[in-house]
Amino acid sequence: MVLSVISVMSMWTRVQPAYAANMWNEALNKRLGTEGLDLYGILDEIEKRGMSFDQLLTIPEQDEWVYSDGKSTTCVAFILEMYKEAGIFGSISNSIQVTEFTIRDAYTLKIFENNQTRLPKWCNNKDGKLPFCQILGEYRMELPQYNTIEPYANMNENCPSLPPSYDRPAQC
Repeated sequence: MVLSVISVMSMWTRVQPAYAANMWNEALNKRLGTEGLDLYGILDEIEKRGMSFDQLLTIPEQDEWVYSDGKSTTCVAFILEMYKEAGIFGSISNSIQVTEFTIRDAYTLKIFENNQTRLPKWCNNKDGKLPFCQILGEYRMELPQYNTIEPYANMNENCPSLPPSYDRPAQC
């Protein structure tokens, strides 16, 4: 599997070097603490360090890393960064890397109101009750395991999540 990933990356680097540099070279350099290495330089560096390419790929993204085009973020990372700054993660805020979270990771966090009587009356006035307030939308959202996982230090930094099921162990 890793060999095929490296092969595709190598081919892409030859066909679209600027795109490849933006797509993964900067991120891999960040993980190594290096700058400006191309894919082949990165492969040389991990060999010198006795690392595998798998190990390099699994080094967690750090929220403070800034790339040539700005911070690496997604909509869920943006929201979680606001939660982090608001103190929702409390004493573990410094050990949470929001860039490692998926949408599912965000809604499973046990940080939301769990007393439905405290939700606004207009919130779930349709046929069924949801454990959360869905503001808009014709269809009801289903959020499996909503509000069930207590945040913990280094959350989601070592979680395998391979397709098609994306199952992963508890407290990974």
